[in-house]
Amino acid sequence: MAITISGDSPNLTNASLTTPTLTSPTFAGTPSGSIITSMTAQASTSGTSIDFTSIPSWVKRITVLFNGVSTNGSSAFQVQIGAGSITSAGYLGKCVETTVSSGTGSTTYSAGYLVARSASASMVLYGKLEINLVSANIWLASGVSLSSATDNQFYFSGSLSLGGTLDRVRITTSGGTDTFDAGTINILYE
Repeated sequence: MAITISGDSPNLTNASLTTPTLTSPTFAGTPSGSIITSMTAQASTSGTSIDFTSIPSWVKRITVLFNGVSTNGSSAFQVQIGAGSITSAGYLGKCVETTVSSGTGSTTYSAGYLVARSASASMVLYGKLEINLVSANIWLASGVSLSSATDNQFYFSGSLSLGGTLDRVRITTSGGTDTFDAGTINILYE
């Protein structure tokens, strides 16, 4: 038996169900409240970028998750978003790096949300970047990541005004040529 829940306030209090288990319910319309959807995790073991596309137009928050991600080079990790295509300019933000051995440094960026200020082939990244819709296609991002291979921790925040409705996220490096060689990346949206 399939059950479709639609509308902003479905009333199921008087519903009579003969089977108390719902299997694959269908939600119609624009959801209200919070429904967190996990896309399929991507192995970050090859290629120079990882894309997540077909993000629904109603999404207000995206969380990018990094689990043991590494590349073969020294370009910093970055996340880019887009509406129809990836936007690679116009970001306004800063990534701050703290280390036990060398103190603090920061980098301003404009080509993507920078999630690690520095990198090396031995760097293994863990962390998350949360991107939130403010209004009218303006997206604010913030997050934290760390490298298990070094003492590096990264704190970052930024903003971008897209020319349309966000429908994709790309994870790459600032140079765009380093190849992923370890870990997994996923996104959650709601």
